[in-house]
Amino acid sequence: MVIMRGNMRRTKESAVNVADAKSQFSDLLGRVAYGRETIVIMRRGRPMAKLVPLQEGAEEGNELAQVEGWLAEEDPFFTIMDEIVSDRRRHHARVLGSDSVTKTPSQD
Repeated sequence: MVIMRGNMRRTKESAVNVADAKSQFSDLLGRVAYGRETIVIMRRGRPMAKLVPLQEGAEEGNELAQVEGWLAEEDPFFTIMDEIVSDRRRHHARVLGSDSVTKTPSQD
């Protein structure tokens, strides 16, 4: 089956059962990565998972954190985030020890 997905070029979609997927996993990854094929893994005739090629631009270094221009530099978001980060740096984690356990009135 050949399908179109947005701007992606045509992708062939194949189905394999779980046992075949397990024994041929390396080959399936090659077909997906280099052959731009989509593999549906089936169990008892029902689709369970799908191996799909990475979309272009999904490589490392192209994360949401790298996006620029969504907020103006003076946006209050940055001030709030700076305050949160500053508060986290001053925060000291609580450590519970045997001396920090409080006694209940019935223990006196």
